Amino acid sequence: MLNKNLFTINEEEKPTREGFGEGLLSIGKDERVMALCADLTDSVKMNLFKKEYPKRFFEMGITEQAMSGVASGMASMGYVPFIASYAMFSPGRNWEQIRTTICYNNQPVKIIGAHAGVSVGPDGATHQAIEDIALMRVIPNMNVFVPCDYIEAREITKTMLDFNHPAYIRLTRENTPVILDENYKFFLGKAYIIHLPKKEFNYRVGIISCGPVIYEAMKAARLLEKEGIGVTVVNMPTVKPLDTSFLLRFVKNVQSLVTVEEHQVAGGLGSAVAEFLSEHHPMKIVRVGIEDRFGQSGKMKDLYEEYGLTAKHIVEKVKSVIV
Repeated sequence: MLNKNLFTINEEEKPTREGFGEGLLSIGKDERVMALCADLTDSVKMNLFKKEYPKRFFEMGITEQAMSGVASGMASMGYVPFIASYAMFSPGRNWEQIRTTICYNNQPVKIIGAHAGVSVGPDGATHQAIEDIALMRVIPNMNVFVPCDYIEAREITKTMLDFNHPAYIRLTRENTPVILDENYKFFLGKAYIIHLPKKEFNYRVGIISCGPVIYEAMKAARLLEKEGIGVTVVNMPTVKPLDTSFLLRFVKNVQSLVTVEEHQVAGGLGSAVAEFLSEHHPMKIVRVGIEDRFGQSGKMKDLYEEYGLTAKHIVEKVKSVIV
């Protein structure tokens, strides 16, 4: 399932937004598919669809609220609309329209939030959506997906064609490692183990992550195993609905848990996991993410270091739960 070049000198990198663009193009032959964009066609990679299917592409301008309403109307007529903007503006700017026109009516609009997380880099705090998962997962009927790489983004997008519910797909801008191989199959609502320790260890820790930052979690696991700490890493691309049956099985085999995400620690994947386990399987959980701060301008690698998202920081967090 993993890319054979992962953690080698030939490691491949592509942005998750590119996977979305290719996925949308691949399902575009279905005439139900509509693409609406808020003046960011090239940035969100809808340009591929626009070129191939211009009559089903709609440039809405900087009107995210109106775009949501138009898409809801299209969905009510049997179409499958995808609406795209930067996550800071959709769902950041049009949250009420998403809630009322899309989710309240349970219309299967697919909302693409691109350029999420601090890895947007130089664009700075005003464009770094680090609260979007929290905004979306609290809305009834909404489903939330966070692909770990280009391939998972492509496969999630393709799956959305026949997914008859509102959905939010969170994408990033920068090139990140291609973690999965071409044979990867996405299963709606399912989490899966993406890294297992090579041998049995006396102490076992589970890391649950989503999005491209899972690469740092996998690096951390490899470092920890050199110190005799066994770590299993889980990818949870569907943040809502949470794969609770998998989660209950998984936590019975680890002694503590760490969640890792490029999002505020409040309201994101870590919160979702902690909320469920506090009622069904209380245990020690440490959440790695943005700790009640805004983003800032900088290079992706420097921002990961600043906000404690690198393998080095994850190693420290894991050690904190076993002391």
